Amino acid sequence: MGEAPTRLRPPSLGLLLAEVRGVLEFNASAMLAPVLMQAPKGDGHPVLVMPGFLASDISTAPMRRFIRHVGYETHAWKLGRNLGGVFSMRPKLRQLLTDIHQASGRKVSLVGWSLGGIYARDLALHAPEMVRSVITLGSPFAGDITATNARRLYEQLSGETVGAGEYADDVKALAGDLPVPATSIYTRGDGVVNWRTCLLQPNERAENIEVLLASHLGLGVNAAAMWAIADRLAQPEGEFVPFAKSGPFAMAYGRTER
Repeated sequence: MGEAPTRLRPPSLGLLLAEVRGVLEFNASAMLAPVLMQAPKGDGHPVLVMPGFLASDISTAPMRRFIRHVGYETHAWKLGRNLGGVFSMRPKLRQLLTDIHQASGRKVSLVGWSLGGIYARDLALHAPEMVRSVITLGSPFAGDITATNARRLYEQLSGETVGAGEYADDVKALAGDLPVPATSIYTRGDGVVNWRTCLLQPNERAENIEVLLASHLGLGVNAAAMWAIADRLAQPEGEFVPFAKSGPFAMAYGRTER
């Protein structure tokens, strides 16, 4: 058996209460729409966007609209409100990925916000031949994943125990290297999950991108995060070049965590 991960604390009450600033991030992105439209353009490949815990496709509508505008075939998950269940949701999500892949004839990029990002990593491990890349936003998949303010509610609604139980080996796999390019976008100001649980191990096709001053609930509508998403999606299939902190939001990105 491997060593247990270092115990972490969930974000403080102050950070949790500060999540209301997500509204400001949304408003700022709306004002910066003309700037965002200058983001790197895509090649039309399909992108599946998955919402966070307790959220639905409504929450990802601004992100999907932006991704569509910069040149991609976007897909909502169309599974209603996300009530959790990483492992119980597997059959539906695997079928959804298969349907999109077969209909388009192309590999699918997966973008997941919070819990949606864990779904994305799980799909990439299961079917790398269908997945082009994975981008997660504030997704707690590494280390002590119990360090979240949503743990108890997640366990009650999903019936799954976070980080334990019959899927313990699967949880370890989710924290490991993916067989496809992967990017984890996170913020140290996260009030829902401990930001350290969002860090992947960087390698020749995997990286972490910190967005300064962002919130967990605002990451999916944060202008700097959306620019980074467009930049990562625009990479040619089968290639990976580390994210360059440049462009109009260069000052919004923090240091690279390794």
